[in-house]
Amino acid sequence: MKSYRLLLGGLSAVGFGVLLFVLTRGSSFPLLFPSGSIGVGERDLMVRATLLMLIVVVPVILLAIFIAWHYREGNKKAAYTPNWEQSKLEELVWWSIPLEIVLVLAALTWTSTHELDPVKHIPSEEPPYVIQVVALPWKWLFIYPEEGVASVNEVALPVHRSVEFDITADAPMNSFWIPALGGQMYAMTGMTTILHLEALEPGAYPGMSANYSGEGFAQMKFTARALSPTDFSAWVTQARTSREVFSEETYATLRKPSATGPVRYYSKVTMPFTDILSSFMPDMKRSSGDSSSSMMDMTHSEHN
Repeated sequence: MKSYRLLLGGLSAVGFGVLLFVLTRGSSFPLLFPSGSIGVGERDLMVRATLLMLIVVVPVILLAIFIAWHYREGNKKAAYTPNWEQSKLEELVWWSIPLEIVLVLAALTWTSTHELDPVKHIPSEEPPYVIQVVALPWKWLFIYPEEGVASVNEVALPVHRSVEFDITADAPMNSFWIPALGGQMYAMTGMTTILHLEALEPGAYPGMSANYSGEGFAQMKFTARALSPTDFSAWVTQARTSREVFSEETYATLRKPSATGPVRYYSKVTMPFTDILSSFMPDMKRSSGDSSSSMMDMTHSEHN
């Protein structure tokens, strides 16, 4: 019995030490130490919900330990009261407190769901900066329609500005996720999903696919660089110095399955995002004409 207690105490100490280690290393645990406004909101929601549930969990655990210890076979002073099931006070406590917690959690979840809606624009004085994302097997393509450049496996975004990611896929269904900034959104072939994020401080944040999509899934990663306005302009200038052009031939090569590919920059985009979408719809013309524009307008109107 003594050895069992020592083992249990040792495991508890190790677990507590691991928890402290994780909590003190914020950079390695972005879900609890996010760097984006949406990530902060999601973190706060998790913490509040956990604390509310601990109102029930902690007393139940302590009572279970107390009852097991107090009513053990060796304790002759413990009173034996078998007819105790009709206590109205205890029944009121057992039911009222959990009910109130469930009601508070429901209200918290309802309001947070609308506040953190990924399609909802983040309040800002500037309009959201649009970046178009294509999930490929097994790499990420980013197109900047305002700048006319593109990149692979690296995305740059201006800090302190809402960014609208228009996401699609030319591969099995994927999930676009930057843990430090918050949220994740599925990427589906022939469809556009929208995710709004905002970086609160400059930095390089790992991004990944959060949905298993085949052999190269584990290597389907990218770097999100949150940059100041000056550094972001310098990044765009660097991309424009590339000799590569993002064309139909380039896209045909990129869409072939490959993993752990290098970061690439494209100084010019001759195959727009709308052409990638319309390639999965035979009745639509693969051009930037009226049909493609109408499809994009319809997609944005559905989400907004």
